[in-house]
Amino acid sequence: MSEAGGGRGCGCRVPQRAPWSLVATTASLCLVLATSVCTARAAPMSREEKQKLGNQVLEMFDHAYGNYMEHAYPADELMPLTCRGRVRGQEPSRGDVDDALGKFSLTLIDSLDTLVVLNKTKEFEDAVRKVLRDVNLDNDVVVSVFETNIRVLGGLLGGHSLAIMLKEKGEYMQWYNDELLQMAKQLGYRLLPAFNTTSGLPYPRINLKFGIRKPEARTGTETDTCTACAGTLILEFAALSRFTGATIFEEYARKALDFLWEKRQRSSNLVGVTINIHTGDWVRKDSGVGAGIDSYYEYLLKAYVLLGDDSFLERFNTHYDAIMRYISQPPLLLDVHIHKPMLNARTWMDSLLAFFPGLQVLKGDIRPAIETHEMLYQVIKKHNFLPEAFTTDFRVHWAQHPLRPEFAESTYFLYKATGDPYYLEVGKTLIENLNKYARVPCGFAAMKDVRTGSHEDRMDSFFLAEMFKYLYLLFADKEDIIFDIEDYIFTTEAHLLPLWLSTTNRSISKKNTTSEYTELDDSNFDWTCPNTQILFPNDPLYAQSIREPLKNVVDKSCPRGIIRVEESFRSGAKPPLRARDFMATNPEHLEILKKMGAASAIDAEDGLRFMQEMIELSSQQQKEQQLPPRAVQIISHPFFGRVVLTAGPAQFGLDLSKHKETRGFVASSKPYNGCSELTNPEAVMGKIALIQRGQCMFAEKARNIQNAGAIGGIVIDDNEGSSSDTAPLFQMAGDGKDTDDIKIPMLFLFSKEGSIILDAIREHEEVEVLLSDKARDRDPEMESEDQPSSENDSQSQSAEQTLSLSQTVDLVDQETPENPLDSHSEPLSPADTEETAGLAPSEQIPSSTESLETTSLDGECTDLDNQPKEQSETEEDSNPNVSWGKKVQPIDSILADWNEDIEAFEMMEKDEL
Repeated sequence: MSEAGGGRGCGCRVPQRAPWSLVATTASLCLVLATSVCTARAAPMSREEKQKLGNQVLEMFDHAYGNYMEHAYPADELMPLTCRGRVRGQEPSRGDVDDALGKFSLTLIDSLDTLVVLNKTKEFEDAVRKVLRDVNLDNDVVVSVFETNIRVLGGLLGGHSLAIMLKEKGEYMQWYNDELLQMAKQLGYRLLPAFNTTSGLPYPRINLKFGIRKPEARTGTETDTCTACAGTLILEFAALSRFTGATIFEEYARKALDFLWEKRQRSSNLVGVTINIHTGDWVRKDSGVGAGIDSYYEYLLKAYVLLGDDSFLERFNTHYDAIMRYISQPPLLLDVHIHKPMLNARTWMDSLLAFFPGLQVLKGDIRPAIETHEMLYQVIKKHNFLPEAFTTDFRVHWAQHPLRPEFAESTYFLYKATGDPYYLEVGKTLIENLNKYARVPCGFAAMKDVRTGSHEDRMDSFFLAEMFKYLYLLFADKEDIIFDIEDYIFTTEAHLLPLWLSTTNRSISKKNTTSEYTELDDSNFDWTCPNTQILFPNDPLYAQSIREPLKNVVDKSCPRGIIRVEESFRSGAKPPLRARDFMATNPEHLEILKKMGAASAIDAEDGLRFMQEMIELSSQQQKEQQLPPRAVQIISHPFFGRVVLTAGPAQFGLDLSKHKETRGFVASSKPYNGCSELTNPEAVMGKIALIQRGQCMFAEKARNIQNAGAIGGIVIDDNEGSSSDTAPLFQMAGDGKDTDDIKIPMLFLFSKEGSIILDAIREHEEVEVLLSDKARDRDPEMESEDQPSSENDSQSQSAEQTLSLSQTVDLVDQETPENPLDSHSEPLSPADTEETAGLAPSEQIPSSTESLETTSLDGECTDLDNQPKEQSETEEDSNPNVSWGKKVQPIDSILADWNEDIEAFEMMEKDEL
């Protein structure tokens, strides 16, 4: 998204068939007027502070990029916890996530134009030379067509765009002779065999060396692809055609877009998430603006901005009208069914939709952009980062956060459109959170669990390609950038393509192939830039007035109930019955149930929604019987809280979610298994005892160390080499007896994670840890004292890097087939081994500290967290399966007549996962 595009909030009119040079000029003028008309919404940030924050972004980029080049290059990505490169085939497979890796120095290529934006022209020139010297595209590896296009082809084209710009300026890149473009053309031809389908939709994967369907290719049997995967090609492929004159690339990308458009659901004008590449049938029929569809919508609008083809704008406007009609439920964006768009397909949102407010800025629809962005910001303030997915009451659904840049992107474009310094403060918060929670000695590590603060050994290339670019531009003034950013448009990977491509090699027919618009309202094709006097009607507090009602929406929860109650009160009707509010003893509720599906179409919709909510509520109640993971944080020198280990909780002892964390030095118990009275009580007195798993019940171990004066206990698995990378997280159960006598907290670590603490003891003797429900903020004063500033500190830094080896614990296996949202977890499947209840790969369960609030008929919030939870029976070491208690199945008798519909919803839930 270019700044020109981002500034469509103005009162200028763009002629319907104007030459694109005029359109681009007018769009740039729009941004100038929008920025000048929009008065400040908050206290302006001084230029000195903006420069300070911009310099901080530069330092952060240097930390990430420098460590990649030092420890990982020429590998595709950096593993920041183990300080080495991630090479395809040499590390355990992560499933579809690894399809982005092609042994082509991905992070370097993805970072090329970022170097120029950050005014690192000398480093850019060196990086281009390295790419030309070292990168090979003829690799026998199966890669994602989507990821390779947006990251590698886009990176090469973005690098070429800025290389020729620098060459024209006369100081740098004087030797450059379109070498990056030739590499991009070579890669383009290697991707073309993927389009060999009857529909024109590409296969989702291709072998860079052998193409499709050959025995050596190991691919070509897939039948499905995601809408975004097939619909996010036009910018890069069209740019390649315009740069080289080879029209075949743009032709193939246009054909794929045309097919998707023709296959839209005609009554709703929505598209599904997954489509069969041969038949065109929708495989997944839910529709939203997040994972699987997101950049399809983005590229329709940006293709119009870059190429000036009216049909792309008309298609986008048609889809946008449907999105705002069905999916947008301010401030939420909820997936719906393409055939029944009034029916929500899920009750949670994924983090990739955070790009949408930025796209709405390009569209010129500012109000909903402000609303959704503010809601997302409130979620970030609660969890420090956007979880991969979160529910409509803002609880964690999938707890990972791979340092995604979409929210920073929307923040940047909202600031450019409004000039509101509030968004500078938002950007400042993002910088602080990245440095406080994600920064590690060898770069920035993805968050394994936003609730505990644990890390994952992962730093994706998009972090350097996008995050630092948007954050730097947010705080930069025009004179801080060595070229005019208004002359370029951003791809979905934030690569820069020049707007002058619209008038170059225009051999592709511009005939409007879009059809069937006669039923649409003319207002859907407004060709004017929105008037800022309407967007911000003479009120400097206009944007603030939109944000203000959402300030506490996350903490107070109940957003859907409050909105619907308010709407119902305004209309004079009673609010619809929600499953959360239903009481089987309430005659009025029973009467409403009887009407559902019989009285009217509205009642039928209410009935379907009620059934869906009842299934979700039942599932939620079952999950609430399980405990979330805990954190063991090493806070002594030289760690100071930077090492966070995810630990299994216990069903007995001090509940860390309800009491203050336990802090203390660790000491090994004797005997180490803790199964008898300790012989070294003086060693563990007032400390956190380390004990080994096995030979007796967990509760017995806890009593023995408690009697010796320990203030807490950490049980370390006796299965050497075990790790939650490969095993489900354990939840320690009691001994089947009354465990109220156990007052200290108990946590469980696998062998790999426990060895980190044991190694620290051997090297540093005294090691202090914090046992808590989630990681706490680091101590900045102590940490600053320990910052390596000379050779004398290098040993400490080296030790820290070594002990960071396993500071992350995988809570779940992370694979999401055919989905750009690349990591998720699945529902908990309780099973005990030893005295332990095992947590199988799970839907991320909400922390018990988070209150599940619902809206009753009178609009008040009711806390469901205080409902009684049934304890599981616990058996001995030999029993692998222990029940966690009875499943919650509310009002089965009332739902008896709806079994068929309920099964349909359950099948929908399976499709969703």
